[in-house]
Amino acid sequence: MNGSPAVVPPPKAVVLDTDGVLLDSAVVHAAAWKTAFDACLSRPGPGEGGQAPFDADAEYRRYVDGKARFDGAAAFLTSRGVRLPPGEPGDAPGCDTVWAVAARKEQVFKAMVDARGVPVYAEAASALDALRAAGVRCAAVSASRHARALLTASGLGRHLAVVVDGVDAARLHLRGKPDPALFLHAAALLGARPRDTAVVEDARAGVSAAHRGGFGLVVGLDRTPDGHVTDVLRDEGADLVVPDLATLVRSVWGERR
Repeated sequence: MNGSPAVVPPPKAVVLDTDGVLLDSAVVHAAAWKTAFDACLSRPGPGEGGQAPFDADAEYRRYVDGKARFDGAAAFLTSRGVRLPPGEPGDAPGCDTVWAVAARKEQVFKAMVDARGVPVYAEAASALDALRAAGVRCAAVSASRHARALLTASGLGRHLAVVVDGVDAARLHLRGKPDPALFLHAAALLGARPRDTAVVEDARAGVSAAHRGGFGLVVGLDRTPDGHVTDVLRDEGADLVVPDLATLVRSVWGERR
């Protein structure tokens, strides 16, 4: 943990990202993006050779993690100088448009989830139970359209007062991270002011969004074995960086009850 800020009183509401915070699904998203991107990167343009494969760790975290599918696809492709027309949301999976790349990712992700499911982090349920016992209302947020179904299937849905996912974002026209709109909407549904709410995020775009939203406590979650994401999360505005949710509950709520 990278030092606990003074939070008096501790937040009475918490908004948690889903992928990489509650569900160990970030690795599945990253693998699906790799399949979608590598198919396009391996196709040489006129007078060109194929590009290096997508880095499912560094490039996933920098360009894709926490963002809506189209935004993540556009950010990565731009970083590699791959210029594709935006296309339309109904484009068939492929490499002809940005939406087609995003559709290919979606296709692969669904197949992976159907085949393997998505594991839950070991401490997630107990941490949510501890927060509820402390009188803290919890919401889960995700840019993914699958989040609500995955949380329900995992059993974590019953521990949450609110879920805001990609379906809600599209219906309500909420901008994706690093815009704080998803977090602000979740806090409003919890009946909490941003300054009285903590946000827990593992993605740099999410931490940036929470910081921009004026939340009272911005928590970065760095689950990497060597803690190599900690400095990045702090640079984006995290007040506190922890390795897991159990550590967060102990440090912010446990010692003050």
